[in-house]
Amino acid sequence: MARSLLQGTKLRLVFDGGMDEKGKPILKTKSFSNVKKEASTDQLFQAASAIATLCTETLNKVERTDSSEILA
Repeated sequence: MARSLLQGTKLRLVFDGGMDEKGKPILKTKSFSNVKKEASTDQLFQAASAIATLCTETLNKVERTDSSEILA
């Protein structure tokens, strides 16, 4: 049976950058690599919230991206 091995985690913050001339939302992102794989969802959200307080744009959403190697 195949199994997966967690290789790395990235944290991505998506900010509201306003609207363009056609009325579509502008989204700006900031990504952070080398996030601890063991970090909980609450810990990542707390970190994202702390970072967002230092930014001028409003935080729209927080994303976690895990990459895994699939082994046979």
